[in-house]
Amino acid sequence: MPFHGPHVPPQELPLEPVRPRLLTPTFLLVALATLAYFIADGVLIPTVPRYVKGPLGGGNVAVGIVVGAFSLSALVLRPWAGRLSDRRGRRLLMLAGASVFAFSVIGYLAAESVTAMVVMRVLTGAGEALFFVGAASAISDLAPDERRGEALSFFSLALYAGIGVGPILGEAAIDGTNFSLAWVTAAAIAVIAVLLGLLVPDTRPSGSSTPTQGANRLVHRAAIVPGTVLLTALVGMSGFFAFVPLYVTELGLAGSRLVFVMFSVVVILIRSFGARIPDRMGAASSSRAALASSAAGLLVVGAWNQAAGLYLGTIVFGIGIALATPALMSLAIGSAPASERGWVIGTFTAFIDLGFGLGPVALGIVAAAVGYGGTFLTGAGAAAAGLLLLLARSSSGRTAR
Repeated sequence: MPFHGPHVPPQELPLEPVRPRLLTPTFLLVALATLAYFIADGVLIPTVPRYVKGPLGGGNVAVGIVVGAFSLSALVLRPWAGRLSDRRGRRLLMLAGASVFAFSVIGYLAAESVTAMVVMRVLTGAGEALFFVGAASAISDLAPDERRGEALSFFSLALYAGIGVGPILGEAAIDGTNFSLAWVTAAAIAVIAVLLGLLVPDTRPSGSSTPTQGANRLVHRAAIVPGTVLLTALVGMSGFFAFVPLYVTELGLAGSRLVFVMFSVVVILIRSFGARIPDRMGAASSSRAALASSAAGLLVVGAWNQAAGLYLGTIVFGIGIALATPALMSLAIGSAPASERGWVIGTFTAFIDLGFGLGPVALGIVAAAVGYGGTFLTGAGAAAAGLLLLLARSSSGRTAR
C-alpha cells in the first residue's frame, strides 16, 4: 500500500499589490476639459499669424509680437496662478482660465489693428496660465504618488491631441478669409471646457492649508532646478520646430512633414504605452535619461548632415522630449508638501513659456552665424548642460545625506 506523507498545502503564491486607481470620473473630467481647451487653443495656431499678415496688414515682426504676447502674459502669471490654486482651489482656475480665453478670442472680432490684437493676445495668455495650472494641479492631486508620472503622461496626451485637432478646425473655419468663424469656433469650444470644469469637484488634498513660509514669494524653490532643466530641453525643441522646415531644403528633401509626423508619433507612443516609465525608473533617473536622449538626438541631427541623420536624430530626440516633462514635473512636485503643489506647478510651467520665448531668438542668432547644423548642436549642448545640472543635484543630495 503506498505511503502517503502528511498533507502539505500548496504554497500560496504572493498576490501582486493592487495598484491605486488612476482613471477616476474626476480624472477623466479634467482630461476632457483639457482636451476641449487645447482644441480651442489649437484653432488659433494657424489662424492668428495669417490674420495679422492678411486683414491687419502686419509684417513678420508684427506676427512675432502678436504671437509672443501670449507667452509673455502666461510667463508672468503662472507662478501667481499656482499660489492662487493652493488658496482657492483648482476648479476656480480652470473656469476662470477657459472663460478669459473665450472672452479674449471673441475680442479678436473687434481687433482691427495690431495693437488691439496684442492686447487680446495678452488676455489669451492670461487664460492659458490660469487654466493649465489649475488642470495640471488637479491631475497631480488625483494621481497616487506612485502613479504621478503616468498621470501626467496621460494628461499631456489631451494637450497634444487638442493641439493636433485644433489647427485642422482652424484652417477649415477660415476657408481663405473667414476669420470670424475661426474666432467663434475657438470661443465656443472653450465654453465647452468651462461647462466640463463646472463638474470638477475641489481636488485639493484634505486638510491642506496655505503655506505661511515664503508667503510673499511667487517662485517655489522646489521647481527651480527641474524647471531650469526643462528649459534646457525646450530651447533645443523650440529651435528644432523653428529651423527643421528650413534645414530640410539644404538636405534636398521636399518638406518637413515626415519629420514632424515621426516626432509626434514617438511622443504619443511614449506618453501612452510608456506612461509608466517615469514611475518605474523613478523621477530622477527618467529625467536624466530624458536629457541624455534629447542631447543625443540633437547631436545626431546636427553632426550627421543627411536625411538619415535627421530621421534617426528625430526619433531619439522625440524619446527624450516625451519623457522630460512628466519626469521633471514629478521631480518638482515630489520635493514639496501637498499644500504647495499648485505653487510648484505654476513655477515649473513658467519655464515652458521661457523656453519657447527665448529658444527661437537665441538659436536664430546661432543659425545666422554658423548655419542650421550648428543650431542643432547648440541645442544638444543646452540639453547636455541640463543633464549636468541634474547630475550635480543628485551628487549634492548624496553628499548632504
